[in-house]
Amino acid sequence: MGIFSNIFKKQPKLEPFDLGLLHTDLHSHLIPAIDDGSKSMEESMAMLKRFSDLGFKKVITTPHVMSDYYKNTPEIILGGLEEVRSAIKEAGIPIEIEAAAEYYLDFHLDDLIAQKKLLTFGDNHVLFELSFSNEPPRVKETIFNMIMEGYKPILAHVERYPFYFNEFDKIEDYRTRGCLLQLNLNSLSGQYGPQVKKMAESLIDKDMIDVVGSDCHHMGHLDLMNSIRTNPYLHKICNHPKILNSKL
Repeated sequence: MGIFSNIFKKQPKLEPFDLGLLHTDLHSHLIPAIDDGSKSMEESMAMLKRFSDLGFKKVITTPHVMSDYYKNTPEIILGGLEEVRSAIKEAGIPIEIEAAAEYYLDFHLDDLIAQKKLLTFGDNHVLFELSFSNEPPRVKETIFNMIMEGYKPILAHVERYPFYFNEFDKIEDYRTRGCLLQLNLNSLSGQYGPQVKKMAESLIDKDMIDVVGSDCHHMGHLDLMNSIRTNPYLHKICNHPKILNSKL
């Protein structure tokens, strides 16, 4: 049984990862009633309390900006941020919150780049996302335009785009052009399907991820993230020294 006992030996179970080591969560939807995230201030406070209980010291919330659906402006987002900050103070929740945006790559984004009206975080970083149905034709041009205007682009949840499954050369090309990559931790749970889970694991194995986030829209996302803290890939990516969360 010696050989076979080694083959079938169970892997040691990992202890739940201390998410507080990340310090900061990037990518969430916590300003109430301005996109598909939090519906009320009470819901926002409950989620922020849970972030704090999980060890996070800071969240950078990123409401959607879409020209045809979520027509959020810096004034709307930053005004909502101040209301959330006041509620955090009143509730006594020990967490810091900043706000930027999750910009959808459409014609409106080109205008915002040219006008230098993008909300940023960290070292002038900008979070942007793509359509899930088809790859936009101007991804490289948009990355170039952002960088030329002094922004540092981060592509949101790169593992979730079906047209990039196993297209690692194309993804690496974006990285060489100066675009960083963000991964949703909950992709490791299988929440978005087995292909997304596999893609997330492959990107981690290939050392292609720069920053992680919850993409939290509701309390269920926080419950799920808490439930996968023993996941070996979560340990691997969150322990990686190059992950930027603690520097944001």
